[in-house]
Amino acid sequence: MRRRNRQKREGSSVFKNLSLMLAGSGLLLGVVLLVGFARSGNQFFDHLRSLIDSKSPEPKVETRSVVIQQVRQASELTTAVFTMEAVVPTQQDAAIAGVVIGTTKLLYIARGEVRAGVDLSTLKPDNVQIVGDTIRLQLPAPKILDKKIDVTRSSVYDYNRGPLGLGPDVAPNLQKLAQDEALKKIQLAACSDGILDKANDRAKLVVTSLIRVSGIKDVIVEPQPGNPQQCLAS
Repeated sequence: MRRRNRQKREGSSVFKNLSLMLAGSGLLLGVVLLVGFARSGNQFFDHLRSLIDSKSPEPKVETRSVVIQQVRQASELTTAVFTMEAVVPTQQDAAIAGVVIGTTKLLYIARGEVRAGVDLSTLKPDNVQIVGDTIRLQLPAPKILDKKIDVTRSSVYDYNRGPLGLGPDVAPNLQKLAQDEALKKIQLAACSDGILDKANDRAKLVVTSLIRVSGIKDVIVEPQPGNPQQCLAS
């Protein structure tokens, strides 16, 4: 019985000594770490700060998408404007039983303009090719974007209903007819003057500069030839 109690006391003593050894080892390890930390000083904080401040990898963006978005923002890009003044005479007869009894004449001086350019909103991914560091972009064909008579700078030069005033009083109708005819003349002159070619040349310069603003330096812009018949029919 005494021997068994003695063995228990000895076992308890061993566990107690082992616990003290572990506690002492932990304390010693803590002291070593504390001393190491004290010696490293600012180096530890610098390392920690470098880990916190380290930049995450920059997101990658497809260059083709950036180019298309950048250029599409310009939408319908007007790159050529043709302005001209046209003098258009119009007239309308008044008749009774097929016999003309009077004629009204109107002389209209019209100032109009025609704008041409490219519709960049129609660009598609297939229009942009990337070869190495070079961007090759194919422009849409140029076209007439707008045409109009500047009514504030146009006027009726003469309106005459004949010697006896028997001509019909149709000034608004004749003026509208004169404006339509003047616009046709101005557009014909613009197309004959090569407005589509000029729009192409300037569109190439503008789009090239627009892409280079985004940081891309090697740019090749390929314009498409305009259709003269479409110019007249627009």
